[in-house]
Amino acid sequence: MARMSAEERRESVIRAATAEFARGGYHGTSTEAIARRVGVSQPYLFRLFPGKKAIFLAAAERCVEDTIRMFAEAAEGLEGEEALHAMGGAYIKTVSEQPERLMMQMQMYLAVAAAEQEGDREFGEAVRTGWMRLWDTVHLPLGADANETTAFMAQGMLINCLVAMGFPADHRVWAGFNPSAPEG
Repeated sequence: MARMSAEERRESVIRAATAEFARGGYHGTSTEAIARRVGVSQPYLFRLFPGKKAIFLAAAERCVEDTIRMFAEAAEGLEGEEALHAMGGAYIKTVSEQPERLMMQMQMYLAVAAAEQEGDREFGEAVRTGWMRLWDTVHLPLGADANETTAFMAQGMLINCLVAMGFPADHRVWAGFNPSAPEG
């Protein structure tokens, strides 16, 4: 078996950290748990990242990048309503099938709020910068219309809540997203 390069090991840490942070949040996840999941020692983990905060921010960045890539691929060659429906459908499918992606997003928002209450603005700046890149990714295919982009992002947050609460795909709360869902 070939030895992993530092970059491959770093990728393994980001994947493991995403799973651990998604489940336990920033404060509820130990670097020991992340190191154990990857199969490395904590000292090795800290050779790849300077600390827990850097690991979390790398996982948050990956979460945003994956979502940006998913939106860009879904909307490729499309504009307006077609792009909106393609991106929305891809998002619902992704967060339904890969709940750790949804949970990592939710944990990112919680970590920002908690960090800023403690006076640490770095979390917020990093997450907001990623979120704005996500906004821009959606904004252009929707014809650079701020109202449509806002509505799309707001629906995304509603999707986050509905999926996180476990509403099944055929539940009436999805009627506005899926015309075949029951309305009663």
